[in-house]
Amino acid sequence: MEKGKRLYSVLESYHILYDGMRTIKYSIKAKKEGGITPQFTERIMLAVTEVNDCPACSFVHTKMALETGMDSEEIQNMLSGAFDSIPKEELPAVMFAQHYADSKGHPSKASWEEVITQYGESKALAILGTIRMIMMGNVYGIVLGSFVNRFKGKSDSRSTIFYEVLMMISALIFIPVVFIHVLSASLLHIPIISFEEK
Repeated sequence: MEKGKRLYSVLESYHILYDGMRTIKYSIKAKKEGGITPQFTERIMLAVTEVNDCPACSFVHTKMALETGMDSEEIQNMLSGAFDSIPKEELPAVMFAQHYADSKGHPSKASWEEVITQYGESKALAILGTIRMIMMGNVYGIVLGSFVNRFKGKSDSRSTIFYEVLMMISALIFIPVVFIHVLSASLLHIPIISFEEK
């Protein structure tokens, strides 16, 4: 799907919530322990947001990136898909973040194994948790932004009011169900990541 045209189905939004809730603990732990820096976190967030084209998340994470000390030119470049100024050691994670978003949460096994090789399992899980956190933000940021703009006379050509209301209602229904699903998956030791089918 071309940039600027990405919307997620209700079913896809369920899987994104589930994946995000399964791995959010890794990104929280990394933030507390300094496993990945605030700038590294924001580069991941901006990379995913660039793929999903969420105006609300672009606005919020531009502000947050500036507050971490990132240069405004680098931020604008990232939101345009140019990664020239990303530190070399962070580039594999940022590229994986884009691949993850582009595959709607089903990256190739080889790409995930490369992230583990580059960063080690603990840091790789923190990167995955960060990617999935912004995926959740993007899915619902796009919907909420479209819904609000509709009443300002700036409706999103990608969307309909039916889709926006359905997505918002489904999120309220999904949250307790996803919570139970996540607990069950943890107890059953279900893998935290699945890969694209060939």
